[in-house]
Amino acid sequence: MPEQFDTNLWHHLQESGLTRLTSSGDVEAGPNELAVVLAGIAQHSGAIPLAETDALAGWLGQRADVDLPVGPLTVAVADAEETAGYVRGIAPDVPWARSSAAVLLVARTADRTLVGTVDNATSDLADGHNLAGEPRSRLTFDIPVEKLAAVDSTLGVELWVRGAWCRCVQTIGTLDAVVAMSVNHTAERIQFGRTLSRFQSVQHGLAAMAGEIERARAAASLAVAAAADNGFESARTEFAVTAARAAVGRAVTPVTTIAHQLHGAIGVTTEHPLWSATMRARSWAGEFGTTNGYARRLGRMALQAHDPWDLVIGNI
Repeated sequence: MPEQFDTNLWHHLQESGLTRLTSSGDVEAGPNELAVVLAGIAQHSGAIPLAETDALAGWLGQRADVDLPVGPLTVAVADAEETAGYVRGIAPDVPWARSSAAVLLVARTADRTLVGTVDNATSDLADGHNLAGEPRSRLTFDIPVEKLAAVDSTLGVELWVRGAWCRCVQTIGTLDAVVAMSVNHTAERIQFGRTLSRFQSVQHGLAAMAGEIERARAAASLAVAAAADNGFESARTEFAVTAARAAVGRAVTPVTTIAHQLHGAIGVTTEHPLWSATMRARSWAGEFGTTNGYARRLGRMALQAHDPWDLVIGNI
């Protein structure tokens, strides 16, 4: 079932100053505060593009000196070709494009990185959704070069780190909801004269879920601390985010699988909130890079390090 943009939630957050928490000079906040908000909204399956608005589009718009309207924002990242004064390409899986006041395009050509907003005259949207029903559109663009601003390619790298960091934090939030629902369900559901939580196999399943999520949380907390202490452009933050994405991604499958086993058939229905939470976790694990991709990247970092112990202690 496709998700609908939650207008009321967005207005409440906007009035509270939380939609541009880190990308507005009016609020003195950083990664620690943003992580709390992102995880909290994910825990309740909030249907809004907060990460895209604040940590991604809002930040990049400032750095690229691109004027962005008030309201929800999103980013489209694509490899592109620059020919005859035009930039052409296709950006897949653009989050919440139709609900956003502006789509900020990051077009990576063979020679440079270009940034600017797109409109209906220069782009075409094909609607799609991820496993949780969140909008993920395919954007085809054909834009005059003069409508885009050239930026340092390192901004594109930092944008990817920020996106991966956001999905880590959001996934922890939604996995917390999965565990809470599983604990409540097994404590209330009665089978063979007693609650499910009294069966040893169920207790083992709940313990396994808790172990997976806490291991993932430790890695995600390291990534949040690294971003707060060093900034998203730091090599230490990039390493911490890489490790977190590998750890969090590996926790998604066992946690969501056990949760559905404990809930039975009711957990896969769209009417039950478990489905929304587990499918968000599975979808987010593949955005801004895959779990296997980050695991391989982590391995390459260790092999290339002069002393792998330096990676462990953050001496990068």
